[in-house]
Amino acid sequence: MNIRRRPKVVVVTGASGGVGRATARAFAARGDSVALLARGRKGLDAAVREVEKAGGRALAIPVDMADAHAVREAANRVEEEFGPVDVWVNNAFATVFAPFVEIEPDEFRRTTEVTYLGYVYGTQAALSRMLPRDHGTIVQVGSALAYRGIPLQSAYCGAKHAIQGMNESLRCELLHEGSRVRTTMVQLPAVNTPQFRWALTRMPRRPQPVPPIYQPEVAARAVVYAADHPRRREYWIGGSTVGTLLANAVAPGLLDRYLARTGFSAQQTSMPTEEGMPVNLWHPEDDEGGHDFGAHGLFDDRTVVRAAQPWASRHRGALALAALAAGAGVAGGLRRARR
Repeated sequence: MNIRRRPKVVVVTGASGGVGRATARAFAARGDSVALLARGRKGLDAAVREVEKAGGRALAIPVDMADAHAVREAANRVEEEFGPVDVWVNNAFATVFAPFVEIEPDEFRRTTEVTYLGYVYGTQAALSRMLPRDHGTIVQVGSALAYRGIPLQSAYCGAKHAIQGMNESLRCELLHEGSRVRTTMVQLPAVNTPQFRWALTRMPRRPQPVPPIYQPEVAARAVVYAADHPRRREYWIGGSTVGTLLANAVAPGLLDRYLARTGFSAQQTSMPTEEGMPVNLWHPEDDEGGHDFGAHGLFDDRTVVRAAQPWASRHRGALALAALAAGAGVAGGLRRARR
């Protein structure tokens, strides 16, 4: 006998572009009601049309995730119009591409406020409603950079590391309380999103994701899967994420040296950075007077459309044992070489 699935109420932050935009469409395709939180009105308006076309109900709420009060008010409005929130997806972020010493204090603060504190405020808004009902799921959209810092992205990597720590602490507390509210994290690889068109950069050449590059729909499918299966603490998406995290666990010093050699050139195209390029750190580039950037960036011809994960997430025990065995082999070889 087929049991009809109840449509869910889903909140997606950063929903005007990139992974958030693709995730909103993926939930809408199941008939869910999707609240779209972001700053850019042009992007939000286009996302509403896509959600409704996909079969879901849409509610666009312009909000800066760095404003805790505005986030709480947005959550109130969602529940007034759609009802109790079942799933909250934290995804909004901001970033700067530059060497650490070239990032201004205000730029570090703004990146942290949006990328880390925006997740904190979103999580708090969700929990204030989910905990009394003892029901709901929070999905934190993370990155391989939540574990592994890379050059030229110190502000973003620091914020992603902070999200990882916050989410682990929260998960322990929910387990301690025996709560049926779940939180899980999805660690993404490099994704073809508009951020590489509008992020503040001080690199000599235009920024790009470090290959292999995945399409936003790959990430969106992983987020939906995690929302449906939140008991697992996190999911690793893409072979590059798995390889990076295992290598970082086994030989982080060697990875430091490898990234020192390759990390600068791998994050830049051959095109020079021009003056007057879009910058969305302080103000959205897809606001009124701007234009809609959509879900995809400029690298459609270089992307991967599918990922072997979350298979790897479901078999992380075996992968971890393999990594430990490999690490033991490397360590033994180094000891023999020193002798």
